Amino acid sequence: MQLNPITDNIILIILIDWGNAYFFLYLLQVHTVCIDGVGNYGIANNVNIPEPPDSRSQNSLRQSWEMNYQEAAIYLQEGQNNDKFYTHPRSPRALSAYLFAHNHLFYLMELLTGALLMLLSLSEAPAVPSLRLDVYVHATLELLALVMVAFELCMKLRWLGFHTFIRHKRTMVKTCVLFIQFIEAIVVLVRQTSHLRVTRALRPIFLVDCRYCGAVRRNLRQIFQSLPPFIDILLLLLFFMIIFAILGFCLFSTNPADHYFNTLENSIVSLFVLLTTANFPDVMMPAYSRNRWSCVFFIVYLSIELYFIMNLLLAVVFDTFNGVERVKFKSLLLHKRSAIEHAFQLLVSRQRPDGVSLKQFDGLLRFYRPRMSARDRFLTFKALNQSGTTMLSLQDFYKIYEVMGLKWKARRSGEHWFDDLPHTAFLIFKGFIHLLSFVSTLILLVLSCFVVYGVEVLLKITGLGPVAYFSSGWNLFDFSVTVFAFLGLIALAFHMEPFYFIVVLRPLQLLRLFKIKQRYRNVLDTMFELFPRMARGVLLSQQLQQHSQ
Repeated sequence: MQLNPITDNIILIILIDWGNAYFFLYLLQVHTVCIDGVGNYGIANNVNIPEPPDSRSQNSLRQSWEMNYQEAAIYLQEGQNNDKFYTHPRSPRALSAYLFAHNHLFYLMELLTGALLMLLSLSEAPAVPSLRLDVYVHATLELLALVMVAFELCMKLRWLGFHTFIRHKRTMVKTCVLFIQFIEAIVVLVRQTSHLRVTRALRPIFLVDCRYCGAVRRNLRQIFQSLPPFIDILLLLLFFMIIFAILGFCLFSTNPADHYFNTLENSIVSLFVLLTTANFPDVMMPAYSRNRWSCVFFIVYLSIELYFIMNLLLAVVFDTFNGVERVKFKSLLLHKRSAIEHAFQLLVSRQRPDGVSLKQFDGLLRFYRPRMSARDRFLTFKALNQSGTTMLSLQDFYKIYEVMGLKWKARRSGEHWFDDLPHTAFLIFKGFIHLLSFVSTLILLVLSCFVVYGVEVLLKITGLGPVAYFSSGWNLFDFSVTVFAFLGLIALAFHMEPFYFIVVLRPLQLLRLFKIKQRYRNVLDTMFELFPRMARGVLLSQQLQQHSQ
């Protein structure tokens, strides 16, 4: 429904449906005048024409541009919602239905209807005792909710048209489920008794199909698209499981004490449970007590099924889901760019085909963001206009979705520097007081720790002697950290740059606590012995790789 009066002659014929022939003739006249470059002042060319204005032609041209603004806004909304372009409204009747189906009241009605159908399961038999309702009550509520769903589908049918409606898979599934549940609800209401209803499990379709569950639908679609490779690996897993089940039945069924493999069905079930290691090693014990070589069967089975195919299954699912998500993200991006291009073509004129002026952009946002103020519309235009010209190019217009998410907030800038002086001075004084209290407490804590470490060093040197004290690596480390901390305090006192690496070395002193417990001391000794060997091994492997190359 491209309604650009400057570029399309065919659309003028469609406009006969919007009004009478008199309106059509005036619009045709305005279109011809604008193409020839003479006539009135209008939105199409944004220049003053010396001829006297014709109010009827001006109104016709203004209405045409208003329809262009509205259609461009619809294209942007379709790009944002990932609606296919074949669902674009093509007639005034479809446009009215589209506008009705794309407002927050309609979205809220869809959500409440789906939630009501889900909550009815609490009051239907078998129901929660405190929420049980009579049959005619919950059946009437269900019919009311289904009628609301039918009304929603009728509006979509009016918007999409019959041929497009039956091509939309999700809508057709929703229609079929609605038809089945409508018949069941009528049967329950007539019989005044509730029967086993399997189709109630399909009620989440109505909730998932609402606007607010778009992310849920996208994830469900990606899960279903990831199923084929998952099913392939799952069939491979079941294939090996059946082979090992037959082999286990042939090997261990002769043992009367082994009830895990006495029949083929038990063999399959036992190996399926073994896949989760829930019955391991119980499933192996009867066969192992008879022949110890039977453990090879279970080792090979677990190696293939649990450690290889299960991890392969996880890797395939992860890779496939990421691939589907990557393709979906790419398609969403391309769909948005295509919607932006459609909207851009509706906002340009023949006189200026390469840019959108502020007037056209303001008209677009009046339909795309009706609640946005004029100031925010102007700021959005300036944020998009990176080139600094008076027109928005297509490259600038590509960023409209990102810029539309910005929130504008006015910030007052004082004319004089002393306007905010009292408040600023108070904040500085208050912060200075808090800083003094915090710094004094922090300094006392640092000095206390330093005194403790200093007294410890002096006591150890006095008791062990300088030679025995410095022969220990831990004592040498403690002495170095304490000395550097003392030098750092001196540097800080003389306003010099302190030794910040002391902050990293001090927590390492806590490793001495691990020496108290024998187990921790053994672990640390093992680590200190393994690290040099591991380093030598890494260096040796790198040298071998360089030599082989």
